[in-house]
Amino acid sequence: MGAAIARTDLPTTSAQPRYALTESFAALFDPRRKGAALKKAIADWQVENLSAGALARIQLVDKGAIASTGAMMVAFPNGETRRLAQGPSSVITKAVVEEFTRRFLMKPGVIFLSESRNKTVARDDALARAIGIVISADRFLPDILLVDLGPKNPLLVFVEVVATDGPVSASRKEAFLQITTNAGFTEKQVAFVTAYLDRGQTAFKKTASEISWNSFVWFVSEPDHLIILREGREGKASWLFELL
Repeated sequence: MGAAIARTDLPTTSAQPRYALTESFAALFDPRRKGAALKKAIADWQVENLSAGALARIQLVDKGAIASTGAMMVAFPNGETRRLAQGPSSVITKAVVEEFTRRFLMKPGVIFLSESRNKTVARDDALARAIGIVISADRFLPDILLVDLGPKNPLLVFVEVVATDGPVSASRKEAFLQITTNAGFTEKQVAFVTAYLDRGQTAFKKTASEISWNSFVWFVSEPDHLIILREGREGKASWLFELL
């Protein structure tokens, strides 16, 4: 509403300072402004920033009614397109939806997709609920939930997009499994993928130790390959030749 600004040059998961007061709003706290001069400054600011027209414009831009020159278009498997905010996470998200699904899922679909700026996308959430998947924004929220309708039993694929932090950790995996178990899916019907831009980047090196066993790692820069983190059973390790 004209009171704050946010840096747009930072990854959405960056820990660096992002928000600041606008100059015009911060000026209202100048201790040298008092009495009538302060009241006039506040009134002027309210007229400029809190009028019906000003508030309507903020809502229209925020909801995407006005095209953004920095937007990134993503083509879904069903032919639908969606505009994502520009940024490192969106680059990975676009690749997952357009490239990963085409290479590793027989009949792919996107059930749910969330952005850092728009945590729950309503129409995706409706699709999730239609098959019993209830995702609460105040708990672990997946970046992407895919489905493969090719197998006899549908396969749900939780994907975490990592530009800086947030891989499929043990705690995230457990939370996602609770969601699918409540919906009546077995563990064999659920897969977990952490998606990075490149394995040479800091994001992967920084978070690799957090990735859960029995999950996959995929890189945008090497789209035909998967890293499999296979969890062995205690006292019964597999022979190496059995894994080839």
